[in-house]
Parts: sequence; structure tokens; C-alpha cells
Amino acid sequence: MRHLEQELVALRQDVIDMWKLVISQVSNSGEAILSFNKEMAQKVAMREKKVDAYELKIDSECENIIALYQPVAVDLRFLLAVLKINSNLERIGDFAYGISRVLISNPTVILDAELIMDTNLRVMVEHVNKMLLQGLDAFENEQPDLASAIFSEDFQVDEINKNATQLFADYIQKSPDRAFDCLQLFSTFRRLERIGDHCSNIAEEIFFYIDAKVLKHSEKL
Repeated sequence: MRHLEQELVALRQDVIDMWKLVISQVSNSGEAILSFNKEMAQKVAMREKKVDAYELKIDSECENIIALYQPVAVDLRFLLAVLKINSNLERIGDFAYGISRVLISNPTVILDAELIMDTNLRVMVEHVNKMLLQGLDAFENEQPDLASAIFSEDFQVDEINKNATQLFADYIQKSPDRAFDCLQLFSTFRRLERIGDHCSNIAEEIFFYIDAKVLKHSEKL
């Protein structure tokens, strides 16, 4: 195996390992907020620096490969896509950490279980978890068709977020004394919605790498 191929194989594995870590972070942060589990939230916070370390390592690997081997065609597209996927995964990790901070930074916060159910928070968490898994599957198997399902999942996440906004407004109007706690929960919806956006960005990069298609700013649904 030529040196470039060896470097690309190692890089691919690092991306997959980071992806799996981010999947775990998002899953754990979502479960923490749903079950008010502060210990699980702390676990997410403790692993945040590991996500950041992966990002720096992968960026450095991409830069070194481009400088040393001057790749072209599909190899260059792979590297360019990995740079953007890496950035999106790191941002997703940041949002997972932000969700965990809702419980860590506000130890006295009381999240309304009925509001959580009415706003479909659990369904939203399930959607973003599914999107991350779909993206990893598409990347590992080099099948952009698998990534296309992410766009419809993101639409569902956006709809849940949009519908929840009015529910939160109504809740604060009826229970102004719980406004702070309610806004803490609302911040989770905003972060989950952003995770969905980053998953769509990743899907676009998978299409670019494999099929040389640019989907940015185009209609996905």
C-alpha cells in the first residue's frame, strides 16, 4: 500500500472514532436532560476535551497529507470533506456539552416533565441520534443515498422546534415564576435544532466526496 493510501486509511479511522464519540456525547446529553440525570451530564462534560483533541488531530493530519502528497481527484475531495465534517462534528460536540451544562450550571433547575412530553423533546433527541448514525453509516460505506435520509430527518427536527416555541411561550405566560427553568429547557431545543443543521452539513460533504456533487444552498427535500 502506498504511503498516501496508508495515511488516508488512518485518517478515515480517526474520523470514525471521533464520530462515535460525538454520537455517544449527543445520546448521553439527551438522556441526561430527559431523565434529569446530573451524573450523566457530568460524564458528557468530562469528555468534551477529548472531542476537541480529535478535531485538532484530524485537522493536522489533513494539512500534513495535503502538504506532503498533493492529492488530486477523489483523494482531494475526501480530504476537503473530512476537514468540514471534522468541524461540524466538533460543533455538534459543543452543543452536546451545552445541553449537559443546563443541568450542571443550574443545580436547582426543575424541568417540567409534562412540558418535556408536550414539546416532543424525546422525539427530537431520537431524530438527532438517528441522523448522526445515518451519517456515519453513509461515510463508512461510501453510500450517499444513506446520507439523503438525513435531510428529511432535519426537516422533522425543525418542525418540532418550531411547534415547541409557542408551547414554551404559553407555559411562561401561565407560569411566569417558572420562566427561568423553562428558558433553560428551551435552550436545549435550540441546541438540538443546530445539531440537526450540522448533520445536514455533514450529509452534503458526503455527497461532495463520493459523487462530486455540491448540494450547499440547494433544495434537499
